[in-house]
Order: sequence, then C-alpha cells, then structure tokens
Amino acid sequence: MFRLAHLAVACLVVAAGSVAPRYVAAQQPPVSVAGRDSSAAPRAVRRYAPEDFFKTVAYAGASFSPDGSKLLVSSNATGVYNAYVIPAVGGEPRALTSSSTDAVRVAGYFPRDERFVFTKDQGGNELTHVYVRERDGTERDLTPGDGFKAEFGGFLRDGRSFLVSTNQRDRQSFDLFEVSTDGYARTPLYQNPGGYFPGPVSSDRRYVALTKLRTTNDADVWLHDRQTGTTTNLTEHTGVVNNAPVEFTPDGAALLLLTDAGHEFTYLVRHDLATGQRTTLLKPDWDVAFAEFSETGRYLVVGINADARTELRVLEWPGMQRVALPTVPDADVTSVAFSRDDARIAFYATASRAPRDLFVTALAGEAAPRRLTRSLNPAIAPADLVDGKVARFRSYDGVEVPGILYLPHEASPTNRVPAVVMVHGGPGGQARVGWNPLVQLLVNHGYAVYDVNNRGSSGYGKTFYAMDDKRHGEADLGDVVESRRLLAGTGVVDSTRIGIAGGSYGGYMVLAALTLRPTAFNVGVDIFGVSNWLRTLKSIPPWWGAQREALYAELGDPTGADSVRLRRISPLFNAERIQRPLLVLQGANDPRVLQVESDEIVAAARRNGVPVEYIVFPDEGHGFAKRDNQVKGYGAIVTFLDQHLKRRTSM
Repeated sequence: MFRLAHLAVACLVVAAGSVAPRYVAAQQPPVSVAGRDSSAAPRAVRRYAPEDFFKTVAYAGASFSPDGSKLLVSSNATGVYNAYVIPAVGGEPRALTSSSTDAVRVAGYFPRDERFVFTKDQGGNELTHVYVRERDGTERDLTPGDGFKAEFGGFLRDGRSFLVSTNQRDRQSFDLFEVSTDGYARTPLYQNPGGYFPGPVSSDRRYVALTKLRTTNDADVWLHDRQTGTTTNLTEHTGVVNNAPVEFTPDGAALLLLTDAGHEFTYLVRHDLATGQRTTLLKPDWDVAFAEFSETGRYLVVGINADARTELRVLEWPGMQRVALPTVPDADVTSVAFSRDDARIAFYATASRAPRDLFVTALAGEAAPRRLTRSLNPAIAPADLVDGKVARFRSYDGVEVPGILYLPHEASPTNRVPAVVMVHGGPGGQARVGWNPLVQLLVNHGYAVYDVNNRGSSGYGKTFYAMDDKRHGEADLGDVVESRRLLAGTGVVDSTRIGIAGGSYGGYMVLAALTLRPTAFNVGVDIFGVSNWLRTLKSIPPWWGAQREALYAELGDPTGADSVRLRRISPLFNAERIQRPLLVLQGANDPRVLQVESDEIVAAARRNGVPVEYIVFPDEGHGFAKRDNQVKGYGAIVTFLDQHLKRRTSM
C-alpha cells in the first residue's frame, strides 16, 4: 500500500500554479490507440471469460543453475505460485515445489550446487520466512518461529554465504545476518538500533550500507563500518533529497548510490569509500530505478523508468560502455539475469497484449533469443486485446497528469462505450505500460480504461511526487475526477457512464470519490481500500517501524494536529454521502488494510440503501495471489459493472 522511500523512485511535473485548466476535451483530437484512430469503424472481438485471462501463466524470477543448463523461476501454473525449473535449451517447466496454499517465491540457486533459496508467507500475512530446498527435495526453514518477518538479501560475491534480515529480535527493526552455504551457520553482521533499513554488504564483510528515512521522499544513506564500529552519514544534505544505496563495486572501493540531489529525477553516482569523492555515472532524463552488477562484476545492469516503461541498459564495468541487448518485436525487455560466467543472459519481455515471457541468449553469437515460455492462454487471440498508450491531460489547476489509456476495438463515435478510471496503489505507485489481466478483461468486455497517474505518483519527478503530501483525498482526487474529461475527449466514451476502480490506496481513492465527490462517478469498485485513516495509520505493521515517522510526515500524524484532516478525508466518516453502487473485495489476512476497514464501509453504505456487494477472501492478504480467487474476484467486477454501469440508462 505505502511506498518505501528507499525503494520508490522520485518523479516529475511542472509545479502547479493558480491558473485555469488548459485542457478542453472538445479541442482534443481523437486518441490513437493500438495503431488505430479512435474514430475508425468499430471491430467486433471475441468475448473471453475471466478464467480465460487467468489461465494465462505468470512467471517471475530467473536464476541460472551453476552449470548454466537450466533456469529457476516461480510460476502459478497450478493456480498457486511454486518453484519450477526450465531447461535453457527449451522444454517444459518442471515443478520443484508443490505448495497448494502459500505462494513460493524463488530467490536463486546456490552458486555451486542446485540447492535454492525461496520465501513464502502464510495466507498472505506478509510474514515471510526464508527457506532452502535441499538437493534431495526436502525443504528447510532457515528462519523458524512465529510472529516475525524474514527477508533474503542475496548471495555475497564469493558464494560462501548469503544475507538474511529479520525482525525476530525487535519487531520494529530488521537485523542483518550472514548465513553460510555450508551448514547454514548464522553470523550477525548488523544489529539495528532502530530507524535504519539494512542494505548491501561489501564483499569483505566490512561495510553495511543503510537507509534512514526522513520522509517518504527524503532519505540518507549511512555506512556502518564493522571494523571500527562507526556509522557515518554519506549523504548529509539540506532540503529534500532522496538517496538510496545500490551495490558495492566488485573491487570494494566504492558504493553506488541513487540520488536526486539538485535534479528532478534520480541518477546513479559512485561514492569512493576512501576519499568520499562522488562521480556521476548515469543521469538520464527519467528516473534511474535500479542498478545491479552481473555475477562476475563485468557488467552493470541499469533500469530506467522512462514514461511508464522500463528501459534496460547493460553497461561494461567500469568503462560504462553500452552493450547491445537482444530485442523482441513489439515487446519491452523488463529484467535481465546473468549466468555464473556472464556468457549468457535470461530476460523477460512483455507488452500490453503479452504477459511476461522468458527468453535466453548469449550476449554475442546467437542470431535471436530463444523463447522458453508462452504465457498467454492459447485460447486468447492477441489481436482481440488492445495496446495501452500514454495519454496526458491538464488537470483542474493546469498540472499535466499522465496515464495509460485503453480503448475497446468496438469503440467509435457512433458506438460510445462505458469507461473505468483505474487508480493505482501507493500512494506513490505508478500505472505502467505492460500486461494487466484485469485491464484487458475489462476492455475485452467493452469498457474503456484510463489507468491514471495522479499527482503523487512515481516516475515523473520529485516535484510531482510530493504534490499530494498531506493533500490526499483532495489534490490527487481532483486529478482522478478531472480525468473524466480526457475520456470524454476521445470521442468514443459515453461520459454519462464512467466508473472508478482501484486497489489499496487506489481503493481509498474509490471510497473518497464516492464520499467526497459523490456524483463524479456512476459506480465504485474498492479492492482492499482504506476507509479510516486514523485507524490505518495507527495499525501500521510493526515491521514498518523504521518508516512510521516518514509516513506520518507525508500522510499526517493520526495522534496529533493532522487527525482533524485525516478524519475529514476518511470515507467512513462521510459514508452517509455514498449514493452510487459499490463493490468491495478484501483479503481476510491483509496486514496493511485490515478487514475491519472494508467491513465498516460496507455496513455504512448499506444503511444508505444503495446496492453494495462484498466479497472476503479468507486465504488472501494485501493482493490476491491464488488463481481461483482472482477469477472469482475479477469476474465479480465485470458482473457488477455490467449490471450497474454498462446497462445504466440515466444518472
């Protein structure tokens, strides 16, 4: 739900001024989507059932075996995520785990044998543990116990050990441990006094990089020296600057950092540990979202968040010469994994009409990448799906707001379709171009979708990112409401039939729209959204202790003067204003947005006599991981919209 400042990327836009909106829908040309003009004649497509979209297989993670002959991935082929192995020369995936309840997320093969690390929680409660699958197929919990969270931090470069962090000692702080690959002996590396997030560790184990938040867009990088016992701030600054550690260089001489100091976007710098000298390595016109070294340290992989798409660059280290990446027609490469010798890479490619598929190739010498997976359900014709296109509008105060627009093939000026404004989570998340099964399901069933990046979203500069601070449910909600004009301006959307949907913070925005702007949308679909900010901010999970004050600085302190505003923007205290049909989906094990948030808003809305539907999933948390639940939940969304939006004839 909430953004972590040390992981989130700062963003852009021109600061808002006191000017009249410059966007006028009637003056906009028809929006071109999927290679066609929206004024073109409609084209009929086959309608697919919700289960058709969720028979599409999801893959995640990619780790080469030590000999490079196979790749370890996570897949939901059975309906629940498990670990699978895929031959690098191609072939059917083979299951290595058989969980029928909890999602298995692979972390990677051991460097010298085919044991592998994975994580899983219990029913979506986010209390992950770190496991090893042994060579004989048995599974071992390396972090046994109850009521705490453990996270995998990666293998150290020499391959003799890996990192695990856990809040077992103090539920509000994560301590860092080194775990031996031979016998799993655990050695403490850093005991957290509170307020820090442990990060990368130098190859010689001397240094631990730490993040300390001031606010959700202002953070410092600290360096803990295990030899001297000192902890030093590497990024002392005035004003608002976001800093985050990336990785220590292979020679251990420097630490790579992300920073937005003096710039709207985050860029990559090298900080010399001996001298403190800082050198800018890469400063594009968008945020550098991440960077990591390959297995040998010969290459540096950098991801750039370029207008809601991931632009990947592979650079030779230390010269920073760019290496040509393989291409896949009509798709974006979104992640890269190297073999142990750096001779080959595996990567995922995706597009609006194509789920993530795994490819493998040599960096040189192969004519074309070898495709290892075919994720899309073969019953679905890609031509029946649509491409998303970045579309912008001027909001109520002149601020330019971006988003991703999807128009059904059958939409035309003579066949205007209903629409849904989709709001992402965060509040600092970002709607991105790529495969989204819910969006494609809705568009396939005749709904236009605008996936809006209202102010406060990541990816567009730190000014835009901070525009919603302590203005939630007001400044950002204004953008969401104003996006209706973009939809009307396409010329193919029925402006009298527009609904709103969203999950997490996006679910809050749905409820805020139905209570604070009660006639702006015709229906609302709330997926585990906040209804009472006072309770939610007080019930932050304990493992978020290090960022509690940063969240309060952005959203407001529920125990102080901000409580008045938080109550004012909380849908629960305005529920008597709900007059539009409402669908609510909720996971019973959600630790971020407690089930009571949905229980109470549903009860309050029902007292108004409006149509309200409510589905609780007993085995899910903050997000629905199981295929059967996805089919049920997202199928219910289509049924609800068909009844209350598509067939609606008057306001």
